[in-house]
Amino acid sequence: MLLPVAVSVLVGALAQRITGMGFALIAAPALVILLGPFDGVVLVNLCAVLSSLLILPRVWKLVDWQRFGWLVVPALVGTVVGALVAARLPGPVLQLGVGVLVVVALTVSLLVTRTDHVATGRTPAIVAGAASGFMNASAGVGGPALSVYAVATRWPQAGFAATAQPYFVVIGVASLVGKLGATGWALPELEPGAWPLVIGALLVGLGLGELLHRRVPHHAARIAVIVIAYAGGVAAMVDGAMELWG
Repeated sequence: MLLPVAVSVLVGALAQRITGMGFALIAAPALVILLGPFDGVVLVNLCAVLSSLLILPRVWKLVDWQRFGWLVVPALVGTVVGALVAARLPGPVLQLGVGVLVVVALTVSLLVTRTDHVATGRTPAIVAGAASGFMNASAGVGGPALSVYAVATRWPQAGFAATAQPYFVVIGVASLVGKLGATGWALPELEPGAWPLVIGALLVGLGLGELLHRRVPHHAARIAVIVIAYAGGVAAMVDGAMELWG
């Protein structure tokens, strides 16, 4: 079982370095199946935070700290609201609703990019941050809301990928504190020797991403971000619908 876990972490880290997001969306499904819902999600959160922390020094000069501030503050508020809602609504209902919102919002934003209209100002950032925090706490998918914002505002891929790293560190730590604090700070129970393998896979994935990201055109990386966001929305819809009506 350790090999599939390591491969999932490696591929997630590779996507995170090249596109700026995608670790959780790529790694979470496999890790939840392999380790169970709690251990799998906590491991994803831990690795996602570590991944972004390791990437951050490489992209520090490209981080748009003003946008980061307007995104992360409402995201933390959204995280609290999302946690409260998640405690009161069935998980499948939340997943289905979040999936529908992601797909609809991303589709609308793509249609908008075909016009001359560009979303500007602080309001789109505040709305995107709050939505991302809410979705991250309630359904574990905080990235797609950022993708919608990036597409709607024509945010250059390099700046988006860089700014996403400190953002994911903050909301990831917030999610971990909430989850681990509620369970007495119990870490995932992995097989002996699993942690070095997981960390090694993470570093290899980031290393491969470091080699490849300079060779991947920015428009190709942006397409990958959109595809990953759509995949996350559709996966949430399908998983929620299957649990709800299965």
